[in-house]
Amino acid sequence: MGGVVGSYLADILVQFLGLASITIATTIVYFLIFRASLLKIIYLTLINVAIYAILSQLSLGITARYMHGGIVGNALIDHCPFYIFTVVASIGIVGLIGWKRTVYSLLFLCKKIFSLFTKVLFFRLRKTTDYSIAPLVVEEKYITTKQQPKERKKKAAEEIVKPPSSEFEFPSIHLLSKAEESLQRKQLNALESNKNLSLLEQVLSDFGVQGKIISVCYGPVVTLYKLEPQAGTKSARVIGLADDIARSMSALSARISIIRGQNAMGIELPNKEREIVMLRDLLESPEYQNANLNLPIALGKEISGKPVIADLTKMPHLLVAGTTGSGKSVAINTMILSLVYRLSPDECKMIMIDPKMLELSIYDAIPHLITPVVTEPKKAVIALKWIVKEMENRYRMMSYLNVRNVINYNQKITEAMNSGIELERVVQIGFNSTTGKPLFEKIPLKMETFPYIVVIVDEMADLMLVAGKDIECSIQRLAQMARAAGIHIIMATQRPSVDVITGVIKANFPTRISFAVTSKIDSRTILGEQGAEQLLGMGDMLYMASGGKIIRVHGPFVSDDEVQNIVDHLKTQGEPNYMEEITQEDENSFAESEGETEDEENDLYKQAVAIIQRDQKVSTSYIQRQLRIGYNRAANIVERMEKEGIVSAPSYSGKREILVE
Repeated sequence: MGGVVGSYLADILVQFLGLASITIATTIVYFLIFRASLLKIIYLTLINVAIYAILSQLSLGITARYMHGGIVGNALIDHCPFYIFTVVASIGIVGLIGWKRTVYSLLFLCKKIFSLFTKVLFFRLRKTTDYSIAPLVVEEKYITTKQQPKERKKKAAEEIVKPPSSEFEFPSIHLLSKAEESLQRKQLNALESNKNLSLLEQVLSDFGVQGKIISVCYGPVVTLYKLEPQAGTKSARVIGLADDIARSMSALSARISIIRGQNAMGIELPNKEREIVMLRDLLESPEYQNANLNLPIALGKEISGKPVIADLTKMPHLLVAGTTGSGKSVAINTMILSLVYRLSPDECKMIMIDPKMLELSIYDAIPHLITPVVTEPKKAVIALKWIVKEMENRYRMMSYLNVRNVINYNQKITEAMNSGIELERVVQIGFNSTTGKPLFEKIPLKMETFPYIVVIVDEMADLMLVAGKDIECSIQRLAQMARAAGIHIIMATQRPSVDVITGVIKANFPTRISFAVTSKIDSRTILGEQGAEQLLGMGDMLYMASGGKIIRVHGPFVSDDEVQNIVDHLKTQGEPNYMEEITQEDENSFAESEGETEDEENDLYKQAVAIIQRDQKVSTSYIQRQLRIGYNRAANIVERMEKEGIVSAPSYSGKREILVE
């Protein structure tokens, strides 16, 4: 504001407040330039600004020889007791409000001013867009995503259409979106958590739980309150109050668990404003970049905000379960992208089984695959049987070199290739006819290293319905023995019932992830304890490591467009080397199995004929008990005896006569 009105207004402010009027002018200019909505969020910071203005006013009135303090400052300085009271009260109020919020606000103000001057000087206006997910109960104005500039987009596009070279080029990190931290969201969550702190203690006291909240941990999705209960308080009683506490706190849900190693319990309440965890933030973290892991998988962030990066080789297999829409498919995508961002096709091969034909079909034709995405349950059974054969072949090759795992095998092969040495194995071919001593022959070994093989099954329930016995047997063998061979399984299902997640599967999958489920029974089926029914969905999970420790993790988000861009880049790096025998059943083995079954039936039939001739008794139940077989097989044997004239047809009473001696 300038001109005559501005001049008179400035004169009035200077005469009344002195040089302290500068603080009022700068504050008004700040809120006029930037968002007016901040007035509702940082109202406590306005109190700080007012206090500093009063202190500045008083200091100007003391030090200046002329009226820098204005009418108010000179009037206050004439009353020393009032001045001392004002200073003491101001310091006390500043201490109560908190210096951290003031420092954060000043830093935020400096950042905005610097950004404004940069835009004015260099004429560079960056367009920002809001990125939001509809199902989240979060206002769109608090969710921002840092969009790539046009120059970076052009550069990334040039990299994607680049012709494939002899060396594999990993996808660019710029193909993934990065979420921008929001100061407003953090301030809202901090204020809400401070309110919940005293309210939670009151609610616990109302339900007869006496204790003290010793610490508060702010997370991207939930806030953890550590409760130290009084002596004699039973943990089961506090855990049973989860629904009542959520109702009293007006929260969507509340999860209560025991903190191992501490005399405390954790009460997890959802934040008012939820933060979106992006996959790019995890892949750029030091935990992922500097981790010495063979198969790194980015799972998400803990409640404290620390990235959770797991090694699939140490799991060694992963079971993922949860209801529809809880975040399983997005989690599978993040796991696959975590692997392709670190491992080349020569280091890691993948077999994807997707009976739903929707989730994993987008990865078809990437160079990491050794077979097209399997969508038919019958072919899935054949593929699993091929993996079992590959596991047995790897164990055979490792036994030739006397090594215990695929890492040592690859190391020996690599050292021999670098040294120009050809490895051989000694095989006995017979005996010397003259001396009787055994004869040996040296056979050269294949100088090839074994890549890791990751088997990804998106929907286990469909496979169990079609061929449950065959699937369970193959998975059981792989889960028990495939770790040393470098073969690992990631299996997901949306129906966590006991007929899908059987006891055999649970015993061989010590590492499990549970997303939101509908009941406590499903949670116990997956994890062995309740708690998954209190999850918030949209990637919120409980991660149980092989040691049995359960931690809450907030999974990252990756959009379909980002996945498509990465897949397009991978396709430019080369074509996949498919192996047709993976999904083609061996006819010879099928004929052999049929022959074995026929021979077994003939042996049972001969035994049944001998039994009825010896005991002079014939009935289906009698044959069933004597041979310890099923009723249907016993009935088929008796019918065959009737056709061959060994026994008669049943009479009106159901009895048969033996026609041969």
